[in-house]
Amino acid sequence: METRIKEPQTLKAKVMLWTDVSYHDMEEVDKMQSVPDLESALCSVFGIDLPEPRRGVLLEMYVQTVLFCREHSFKKEQTSALLSIIKSIHEANIQTPLNNIEQCFKYCKELLLCHSVRRPPFSINLFSSEEVSCILQYIHNSYVRHYKLYKYIFTPQVKLDLSLIYSGIPDQDKHTMEDSSAPEAEAKTDSGPQTQEASIAESEGDTLGSNSELKALIEKEVKEQMMLVSGQLDQRMKEIAGQHNRALESPQLNHKAKK
Repeated sequence: METRIKEPQTLKAKVMLWTDVSYHDMEEVDKMQSVPDLESALCSVFGIDLPEPRRGVLLEMYVQTVLFCREHSFKKEQTSALLSIIKSIHEANIQTPLNNIEQCFKYCKELLLCHSVRRPPFSINLFSSEEVSCILQYIHNSYVRHYKLYKYIFTPQVKLDLSLIYSGIPDQDKHTMEDSSAPEAEAKTDSGPQTQEASIAESEGDTLGSNSELKALIEKEVKEQMMLVSGQLDQRMKEIAGQHNRALESPQLNHKAKK
């Protein structure tokens, strides 16, 4: 059954305070000190019901986020919002098996802006400028760098089924029909000289040989074009990764509120 591939979509950022993790949920999470207890609590909070390895990867992502928040002494509301931000970025990534890293990174920055600038009801100043810079660095190191791995695990694989039609080359059925009519033709030409049969066979052999050479030539050209496109895509991914690295080294995000 044919399944239509979803194309990357532009998502609109919004405030995510207590969206996925309530205050009561955060109290339960704060009580858990060991990693297994944290995994159990977060699995219940987010309702994770996935087979392995997806379940383990998703829980690891949330557990590391909580540990990051504890390391930087984030408040309950900050931890709750960051968990929802990570969840939203992940969902944006796996909504399509196609490359959407630019949309995800832009969406990430817009989400952080929504939680660092006081402009109700569109945004709140939940994180300071220093905290936003630290969070952006964490998201890049923990998620964006492993963007392809998350997409590989959580999205269906897309395979290219390439079919070639060679114009002017007889179909297999036509060859079969010609072969089946061969005895009748031989019966009609028994009275003819043997040199005529030899020339016909040689002519057919030359035709099949030229068709095989044409097919091999076309396949070679298609293979070279596929390798060229693949190289261009790899180069584009390297350029995007370079842009992200330069973005992290650029001045911090603008946090001036619009009055």
